[in-house]
Amino acid sequence: MDLPYPGSEFRPRRPLPRPYALERPRRLDTARGARMTGRDIPEEYLTGYADILAETTATGRRLTRDELDSRRALGERAAEAGFGLRALVGAHLAAARAHWPAGAGDSTLAAVEQTVDAFAEGYERAQLLAVRQEEAVRREFIDDLLHGRSDLGLLAERAERFGLRLSHAHAVAVAQGATGYDEGDAVPRDVERALFTRFGDRSILVTTKDGRLVCIAPGDQEDVLTFFAKQAHAATDGGRVAVGRSQPGPGGVVHSYEEALNALGLADRLGFDAPVLYTADLLVYPVLTRDRQAMADLVANTLGPLRSARGGPEPLLDTLVAYFDSGCVAAEAARRLSLSVRALTYRLERIHKLTGSNPADPVHRYTLQTAVIGARLLDWPDKDL
Repeated sequence: MDLPYPGSEFRPRRPLPRPYALERPRRLDTARGARMTGRDIPEEYLTGYADILAETTATGRRLTRDELDSRRALGERAAEAGFGLRALVGAHLAAARAHWPAGAGDSTLAAVEQTVDAFAEGYERAQLLAVRQEEAVRREFIDDLLHGRSDLGLLAERAERFGLRLSHAHAVAVAQGATGYDEGDAVPRDVERALFTRFGDRSILVTTKDGRLVCIAPGDQEDVLTFFAKQAHAATDGGRVAVGRSQPGPGGVVHSYEEALNALGLADRLGFDAPVLYTADLLVYPVLTRDRQAMADLVANTLGPLRSARGGPEPLLDTLVAYFDSGCVAAEAARRLSLSVRALTYRLERIHKLTGSNPADPVHRYTLQTAVIGARLLDWPDKDL
């Protein structure tokens, strides 16, 4: 029996249920501030500014530490209130023009420069703090979402902030490269940018977890995950991508995520070379390993006699792997092993003699092939069963 080994092509799978539209993850709201002008800025954010201009003009001094700290504090408050920096700078310039002291010179211009610089510093500090707090909230949400550790009701409420409605179905794709990635790295940013450029407002969440790239998308929009697989495979220099099945409900994301992780683990143990793995193609493997003891018994009873072969069981086990992976075509299996067809045939005969099962016999083939898969899953013969 030919088992469903995954293909190497990037291909969409069967349609998934229920289309729906979701909102994009919320960003820091700067739209209102961006529309404002200097005339819209309340006077409270210019408190003491005219007095500073008058004092510095009269004395020629620079701003004191307390004056600079007061400007920074006003900048922080303005940022927290949502005002745009351009409008705030415009308000300062307009106020300087309105309260320009008599006899003003270079010292007055220096005071304006110091004031605006300190105000902008406080503004940027508040913005940076807000971004870091937002990143921390996002990271905590993602960790809870992918580990299923939080109360599902609370998790669903938090998810809406990031554009996910967990009452609907979602699917998760996971990409693993040769190195690990953090959320602020260039590779995740490039992949996310490509996705949003292509699909726009589709409730896509791209993040990282344990050094891997993760994409969460509505379950009916498999074209998003297919495109993510292409972009991630290229961005990670040939990394492997696994796509979980669409799963419904608040626990669907973590279920699909775990499926994708398990598929990556299977690929490592079984030596798959496909760039993209679909867990729906790999459902036979969890079935085979559900009863581990039964599988261990099958491997020991079927393949155990290979231990008595000269050179150990590994060459003959590799022969069976190549033979089954090539569709039981001797010439192709010999090519993969860099053997002559005659040498391959000799090995198959040796396997038949030791195990009593003939790889070329359809009756015996299923048992041998299942045992070979079990040996690869259980890492036999390197590990004792």
